[in-house]
Amino acid sequence: MQNPTSDLTVALRERLTIIRDENSRRDPKKHTARLRAASEKIDHLAVALPKPIDPQLAHFLQRKSYDKALELLEANAAEARD
Repeated sequence: MQNPTSDLTVALRERLTIIRDENSRRDPKKHTARLRAASEKIDHLAVALPKPIDPQLAHFLQRKSYDKALELLEANAAEARD
């Protein structure tokens, strides 16, 4: 784990890739297992985030609003680059 926030962002993107994977969805058991593994990875990485965690990000992660969490992380990264 190099940077917990970056690692979380990558994991959230990987989850979206799994969701969009048409081939994966053809095998529901395998697809569900891949999604479960991705969610567990996200949960693990969320715990490793440096404290204090942005309250909005914490809310999104607790509610499993992973798309919103990713949007927030990407927006924060874009602001940091500017």
